[in-house]
Amino acid sequence: MIASGVVVYVSCQPVDFRKGAASLMALVRDGGLDPFNGALYVFRSKRKDRVRIVWWDGSGVCLYSKVIEGNGFCWPAATAARIRLDHAQLMALLAGMDWKRILPAAIRRPLSTG
Repeated sequence: MIASGVVVYVSCQPVDFRKGAASLMALVRDGGLDPFNGALYVFRSKRKDRVRIVWWDGSGVCLYSKVIEGNGFCWPAATAARIRLDHAQLMALLAGMDWKRILPAAIRRPLSTG
């Protein structure tokens, strides 16, 4: 289960899926982000039917991989950019749904503690 407050970055550029967890973390570092900050980093394949997620859990690098049957995942256009998703959008992406239809939840801070 993924915590709802975790930061999720999606690379819009397809990557070579022969890369392992260490190589994907190196791509995160080379992209200017800290691979050890606890965020999830999502990568896609060229065929749009595979996803890999890497993150540092505090004791090591974790790698999640999924292959979806059918039409593939709903990915953003293949560009050099990266986008940020919230928890609900990531869950929709992993379910093969159109994550762009899920609006990010507005989180408001409490006005007082008393």
